[in-house]
This record gives sequence, C-alpha cells and structure tokens, in this order.
Amino acid sequence: MADVKTEAKPLSRSEREALIKDKAGLVIVIMALFMAITTYFANQHSSAGLKNMLKATDTYALFQSKSIKQAIAEGQRDDYVARGEKAKAELLQKKIDRYESDPEKGEGKKELLAKAQAYEKARDEASKHSPWLTFASMAFQLAIVLLSASILAVNNKMYKISLYVAVAGMLLLGQGIWLWIPSF
Repeated sequence: MADVKTEAKPLSRSEREALIKDKAGLVIVIMALFMAITTYFANQHSSAGLKNMLKATDTYALFQSKSIKQAIAEGQRDDYVARGEKAKAELLQKKIDRYESDPEKGEGKKELLAKAQAYEKARDEASKHSPWLTFASMAFQLAIVLLSASILAVNNKMYKISLYVAVAGMLLLGQGIWLWIPSF
C-alpha cells in the first residue's frame, strides 16, 4: 500500500492569532518587567547625579564664603601691619591660614575644593548611565508596541522583530547599569 501523505492545512487567522497571543502575553510581561528595572536604575542614577550636584554647589558656596572671609581678614591684617600692631596681625594670619587649609575640620578652602570636585566627579559618573538607560527604555517600549501590533496584525515577522528589539534593549540596559563600553 502506498503511503498517503496529507498536506498540512494552513492555519486560519484566528488559529494564528491564538498562537501569537499565547507566545506574546508572557513576552509582554517580561518586557514590561525589564522596562521597570530600567526605570528603577534610571531613577537611581538621576537621583545620585542630582544629589551630588547639590552637594557640589553647597560646597562651592562654602568655599566662596571662606574666600570672602579670607580676603577681608587679609585686608584687616594689612591694616594692622601698617599700624604696627604685629600681635593682632599674627592672630589674623593664623585665621587666614585656617581659611586656606584646615585639615582638622576639613573646612579649609583646599579641602572644600577637593570635596566639591569629588562631588562633581560622582555627578558626572552618574550621568554617564542616563543615555543608555533612556535608550533601553525606548527599546523596551518599542518592543512592546511591535509585539502588540503583531497580535493585532497576526504577523509572526513583527513578533520576531519585537524580540530582536527587546534583546537590543537588554544590551542597552546592561550598558546602562555596568558601563561595559567606556565613554569617551
């Protein structure tokens, strides 16, 4: 007896739609989870950048006030020197020296400048993450839109493209978190 081969009957639109919906539902949830993770890290780095910017600004303001006080003290010292009041001039010189550098309290101009620069560096480091996390979030949003459209259009190609976009989003998320590729 001859083998009877039956040709596979093409799936109807509703059957294809059901297949895509079965696959897409879980994938949408996973993409939304990755988008939430992206948002969490974006907010974390944004907050760190803002906090360090404010600390740098406050520290520079304190540096400026110390500079003004130092300039006033230097003028007073010069007046005392001109009048021959060396004892008062020496006391002011000690105060001027503390304005310049006070390692004990960490509030001399030298120490304040170093603190402010460290805050700026931390702010800049936090800001390096932002573009990558923004692109990752956009990729996840685009992947979700493509995936939703694939369900409506019953289009398996669009479904696969959404997966590639989601993988790109995951790579961008990884870059945004760990900065694998150094910034220039």
